Amino acid sequence: MPEYSIINKLKDQNKLNDSTLVCINTLSLEDVIAVKLELSTNLLKNRLYGFDIWNKMNSITKEAVLRFALSVTKNKSDAARFLGLTPQNFRRACDNYKIHEEPNV
Repeated sequence: MPEYSIINKLKDQNKLNDSTLVCINTLSLEDVIAVKLELSTNLLKNRLYGFDIWNKMNSITKEAVLRFALSVTKNKSDAARFLGLTPQNFRRACDNYKIHEEPNV
């Protein structure tokens, strides 16, 4: 698996730039999540009716951590070790979140 960086991919797609990264770096992870959720609901008049966000957060955060692990390690074996997963459980997680060679951002 070639080296992969979520930041570089988003920069290549013109979704991020250095000034945005500086701003994000000043925020806590909780603030970033809260801002993203608020932005997501703006079009819906601040309502996510029918989306069970409380129960979905476990899955959302696991997928984010899985993508992060793939971003900061050299290969899937290293990512599995980084996360403390067996190779089988790591493959299962990748399949579950449809992450194969390169995570979709």
